Amino acid sequence: MNLNPFTTNTFTKIWLKHFSNDSTNILRGPFKDLQFYRTGKIPVYTNVGANHTKGISYTFDKNNSESWKNKVFLIHDVPDYFNVDTTTSEPNLGNYKVTQYPGFLIDLSPYKDLADFMGKKFSKSSRYKLNKYKKRLEASFDIRYRMFRGEISKEEFDSIFNYFRNLLEKRFNDKEITNNNLDPKEWSFYHDVTYPMILEGTAGLYVIYHGDQPIGVTLNFFSEDILFDAITVFDIDFFKFHLGSVTIMKLIEWSLENGFKTFDFSKGYFDYKTRWSSLEYPFEYHIYYDKTSFKARCIASGLKWWYEQKQNLRKKGINERFHKFTYSLKNRTKKTEKPTAYQFSDIDSAPSQDTLVRLPLKDERNQWLRPIIFDFLYLSTDTYNSIEVYQIKDQKNTFFISGNESNKLLTLN
Repeated sequence: MNLNPFTTNTFTKIWLKHFSNDSTNILRGPFKDLQFYRTGKIPVYTNVGANHTKGISYTFDKNNSESWKNKVFLIHDVPDYFNVDTTTSEPNLGNYKVTQYPGFLIDLSPYKDLADFMGKKFSKSSRYKLNKYKKRLEASFDIRYRMFRGEISKEEFDSIFNYFRNLLEKRFNDKEITNNNLDPKEWSFYHDVTYPMILEGTAGLYVIYHGDQPIGVTLNFFSEDILFDAITVFDIDFFKFHLGSVTIMKLIEWSLENGFKTFDFSKGYFDYKTRWSSLEYPFEYHIYYDKTSFKARCIASGLKWWYEQKQNLRKKGINERFHKFTYSLKNRTKKTEKPTAYQFSDIDSAPSQDTLVRLPLKDERNQWLRPIIFDFLYLSTDTYNSIEVYQIKDQKNTFFISGNESNKLLTLN
């Protein structure tokens, strides 16, 4: 890989600013393009970027071959498909590979465009459903798509990133699970590193808009021919319209139009990745150590054992339960809101105006109605801008939905 976005000067400098306060502990080591940092007194040097990258590649630096003496080097997140050559001419430089997370990717090289990919990847019925989601979304709402790469104003970037965070918080509050990306320190890093990397062309924000409001945001990083899907989120109010699938289709389309050969979903197992991907691969941690040092051998062996145990716990789903537990601890006083139960019913004629109170959907107080109205739109041929919602006076749980194509009574159960 000639251009790895996670080893660029911009990424490494900003990462060090956020996660390492002692520049005197920075070391090159016996590898090209990698820097390492040390914390504490134990001689373990971890690659700059640690577990915040989506794929590290490296080669050995023969001109710096003595820098490993009495040391241990830990390199996070090396994708197996990078085919990193771990053989070295140094007989006393030992190494371990420890499998960690699963990764998933789509090999785009056989396809000329999105239609070609969809036709070869999915059955006719699956293609129909996926295209239906996109068509219904675009028919019901004022939808537009944009990739920000190479140019964006700081004001627009900050606005999108604010929506980005709000959507992530909304999504993971709904799942009642902790998301590490929302940790203040981690989120601050992504905010600070993404803007300059967008301007350099090594990062991008893909945004789906409803009107002027982002309803889906994906943070991407780019090598010369790989798109890395780093963080993606969509407004859960649009769940009926399968925004996640629409986002993937649009990103595949963009990738093919811009010459990318690989769409990398990165680390972590999710069902949707298995449906879309053409290859599952392991992420590995690479541990290098001085074989002649008893201390280095013990530390390297201990690291290997530690990460093997972590992976065993992941396979048993302990990490998922842990994130749910930490969420519950942080939100002990927060009242869990149950989904509103409701039903639609036909109505022969509209109620008289003097029995109705209009509820503007853009009013913050009426935001709870959005997923219900979006459900209505998915089942009808009306558009969002044509919908009016009224509460029927003296009937707390009964509402009238008026559209250009259909009218319904909404009853809360």
